[in-house]
Amino acid sequence: MDTDTLIACPECDALHSKVALSRLSSARCSRCDAVLYSQSSGKLERILALLLTTLITLGIANGFPIVELQTSGFSTRTTLIGAVGHLWSDGEPLVAAIVLASTVVLPLFEVLAMLWLIVPMCRGRRPQYYAPVLRTIQAIRPWCMIEVFMLGVLVTLVKLSDLARVIPEAALFAFGTVTFLLALIMAFDLRQLWEIAQALPEAAPARRKPARRKPTASRPAHAARKRTARP
Repeated sequence: MDTDTLIACPECDALHSKVALSRLSSARCSRCDAVLYSQSSGKLERILALLLTTLITLGIANGFPIVELQTSGFSTRTTLIGAVGHLWSDGEPLVAAIVLASTVVLPLFEVLAMLWLIVPMCRGRRPQYYAPVLRTIQAIRPWCMIEVFMLGVLVTLVKLSDLARVIPEAALFAFGTVTFLLALIMAFDLRQLWEIAQALPEAAPARRKPARRKPTASRPAHAARKRTARP
């Protein structure tokens, strides 16, 4: 039996044979009803457009202030990186590291890793190191928690609205957009990228130019005769 046509259930490890799926359909395990794989309608070009949009929006979300607070004639505003810095300086390095990793580092890494895979695929080439990159994306996806961060921000803004004037800034809307875009990206089944990568030809290795040999000084003929001559 060809092992390439088999798939194991991620929940109960039951083996199933792969079958062709129609558009916007999914295959489920016959034992535990878990989703085995799905067929999305998005093409690689659409996923590439989503990734580029997410990358630009992430830059806006991390480069601009989130909210501005005005109270008693004073106003203050900060970015997400600034908030992480305040947590670190207030003696909460673990919380600061978790916030930074789950809202900035891991989402940015996933977007860049997906771009590493999809850009060569759109050009008809198999990306290098696609197997470990896909496994890494699958491992870090549960730790991308921008939606949890957005929920916490909204709850905090509601509570602060009675104490100060809250003015939403550009980064707050950017984080909301990133949450929506990442949900669309995560809906794309990574198994499709694996199958597409396996069907594409490998990139030809770069040819190295032969090293030039340094010219050696030629010996005079009489010296060569002296070397080979018998005493």
